[in-house]
Amino acid sequence: MNRRIFIKNSGMATAAIGLAGSQAWGVQNPKHVRNILPRWRGFNILDYFGANANPNNLSSKSTEDDFRWMADWGFNFVRLPMAYPRYIKFNRTANLNPPDVYNIDEKIADQIESLITMAQKHGLHVSLNLHRAPGYCINAGFHEPYNLWKDEDARKAFYYHWGYWAKRFKNVSSDKISFDLLNEPALREDMNDQYSKSSAVPGILYREVVLGAAAAIRSANPNHLIIADGNNVGNSVIPEIEDLRIAQSCRGYFPHYISHYQAPWVFKDPSLAPPPVWPGVIDGKTFGRAQLEEYYKPWIELSKRGVGVHCGECGCWSKTPHQVFLAWFGDVIDILTHNDIGYGLWNFRGDFGILDSGRSDVDYKDWYGHKLDSKLLDLLKKY
Repeated sequence: MNRRIFIKNSGMATAAIGLAGSQAWGVQNPKHVRNILPRWRGFNILDYFGANANPNNLSSKSTEDDFRWMADWGFNFVRLPMAYPRYIKFNRTANLNPPDVYNIDEKIADQIESLITMAQKHGLHVSLNLHRAPGYCINAGFHEPYNLWKDEDARKAFYYHWGYWAKRFKNVSSDKISFDLLNEPALREDMNDQYSKSSAVPGILYREVVLGAAAAIRSANPNHLIIADGNNVGNSVIPEIEDLRIAQSCRGYFPHYISHYQAPWVFKDPSLAPPPVWPGVIDGKTFGRAQLEEYYKPWIELSKRGVGVHCGECGCWSKTPHQVFLAWFGDVIDILTHNDIGYGLWNFRGDFGILDSGRSDVDYKDWYGHKLDSKLLDLLKKY
């Protein structure tokens, strides 16, 4: 069954979702022609990124100063990637069981809502994301009780969680909050192995999962704004959902040789990572502006077809030489900006961030006790 016939046959089932979301689609950004989403610019914040809380890691705890600085510097967006085990109650000395997935800890949920409200107080749009969803995460480090792509029970739990968050924010307008369904979907050979090979999720299967989650979200508020991360770890446009009035999120990590140079979760032996240059040849392959333009071409064309596009994650780990990073990232941001596509830097404070990144080749500026990468900040503010 080709895509056109499939969408025609499924139109009756999805019409309600498409129409319900129409009021939240494009009305916030009427002056833009090429991208109907606002050009959100900002950061990922990692307060609930890990499956378990780490009380000794204060660097992951956002403060009101963080949000104030973001707004003062001209940014208008934060993405909150969450691991669902963080806000449920279960025996953390044993593996999670399927019934535990529904046991939401209201105290933690209240804390998450307070964090979101604090960001919104400073005029920041918040994109709520499940980085680890029931049955799936691109990262290893937690034992899942089932598989989102294979098990109906996992999908039901996934829909339940989105229904829960949608109800929590049912009265919050789409200019203040959006719902980013699933971080970097892919089929993984072994979810417990951080080096497991991955491939794209079959488009019809991804559509089914998106439909279920969207129905759960819009049952709480038909105008909620929904975003789906690109297929194949965020790299590929999802043609199968273009008719659903759901935005799509790309990534700013191409090529990984630069963005994740020597990252231990990417390279089994980081010392063997080929030295990055920009532009130039890395590991026998040529990279430069032309290759970046080609990488983003499908996303630019998608936005021209009337589907909202945003780059939910981008940036560079701290081991990449700073000048190489800035030269490459300048091209990334320039391409996105000239096509009205916003971005969320991973992260604000930390290895990828503008504060406390721990790079060895940066002349940091003191910023209220933090180390500010002023060259990176100037680059971001330029766009």
